[in-house]
Amino acid sequence: MNNPPTWKNYRWIVCGLLFLATTINYVDRQVLSLLKPTLSEELGWTELDYSHIVMSFSAAYAVGYLLFGWIVDRVGTKIGYSLSVLFWSLAAMGHALAKTTLGFGFMRGLLGVSEAGNFPTAVKTTAEWFPKKERAFATGIFNSGTNVGALVAPIAIPWILGVYGWQMAFVLTGLLGLVWLMAWFFLYEVPSRQRRVSQQELEIIQSDDEKNDNPSTPVIPWISLLRMRQTWAYILGKLFTDPIWYFLLFWLPAYFAEVYGVDLRKPSLELALIYSATTIGSIGGGYLSSWLIRKGWEVYRARRTAMLWFALAVTPVMLVRFTDQVWVAVLFMSLAAAAHQAWSANIMTTVSDHFPGSSVSSVAGIGGMAGSIGGILFPLLVGNLLDHYKQIGQLSSGYNILFLIGGLAYLVAWGVMGIVNEERRVKNEE
Repeated sequence: MNNPPTWKNYRWIVCGLLFLATTINYVDRQVLSLLKPTLSEELGWTELDYSHIVMSFSAAYAVGYLLFGWIVDRVGTKIGYSLSVLFWSLAAMGHALAKTTLGFGFMRGLLGVSEAGNFPTAVKTTAEWFPKKERAFATGIFNSGTNVGALVAPIAIPWILGVYGWQMAFVLTGLLGLVWLMAWFFLYEVPSRQRRVSQQELEIIQSDDEKNDNPSTPVIPWISLLRMRQTWAYILGKLFTDPIWYFLLFWLPAYFAEVYGVDLRKPSLELALIYSATTIGSIGGGYLSSWLIRKGWEVYRARRTAMLWFALAVTPVMLVRFTDQVWVAVLFMSLAAAAHQAWSANIMTTVSDHFPGSSVSSVAGIGGMAGSIGGILFPLLVGNLLDHYKQIGQLSSGYNILFLIGGLAYLVAWGVMGIVNEERRVKNEE
């Protein structure tokens, strides 16, 4: 049997598949937040009811991160990703069958546990296909799918809602994953078994020539990973910052609807602009640290410097309390969301910087679980805080407190990660 012709720069085809999967992942999870006003009216949800549904997703997402991190390191990226996408697509479509708050909570749980497979698998795939000097940029590209998904959803979902009803919004978006799954099976294989990859490109992929980049090395047990300072730096970084992104994702549409009167039954230009900015942040943030490494910076220093700049870029969101102009708020939110995604592209890449390829998904899963635990607890604060301020007629004050927390979270995370990793930095310099 003749081998298929090789494709130039096939690793970027793989990156494109990761980008599409991440886009679909975020379209599917955004549907509920965009339908919140409609479903709240139809089902009589309070803010606390909605926060419980969000918590159901976050709790299952936490478990799913750990589960898929373990699975993917053992069955490989091709099968692991396939399982994740198959089950999250079915769960997304299953929302159309829900009739009660409990039913939606159950479906969100199924969606959460299966969608959690996306990032551990994508991070491991990037470690398998890209040398360190390209990984943050590749991560930024596939991670920008979170922004494109969040951009497409506010445009498409109101249209589907108006024409076909809320049930079809869940069904049609869920079908996207099944289409992607066919392309994944046809186009994907690990580099050593991918016949479309040229020898020249394979040498680029393997150019780091380090044991840590060999995916065939033994998987490190969880208990051993939890003894490592680098694991805890990643855990704490995700714990402090992931909940802020969940807040922006799940409550930002409602914020603009309730505080500024934006009609979510129509395509939202405000949300579209915010999520467009995050695409620039994700790709630009990944490019920055990769560029610093190509300029000769040590990998750890390049990542830390870039992450500090992004942490500082989030802080202006705290100023939203001083304006009643919707487009000024859009500016602050755009900067914060873009900076988060730039931060995210770099923090995810630190996993493959420090751990063997065979254990990358496990570490990504542990850190992702920590971020999701924060996502479980933070909605409790959000729901109770917003319900309280809504009752006294000062809803915007509740949001302002949350933006204050969000503005400081990244600097705190950057400082904590530096303290935890200080011992490693000193040893490297010696």
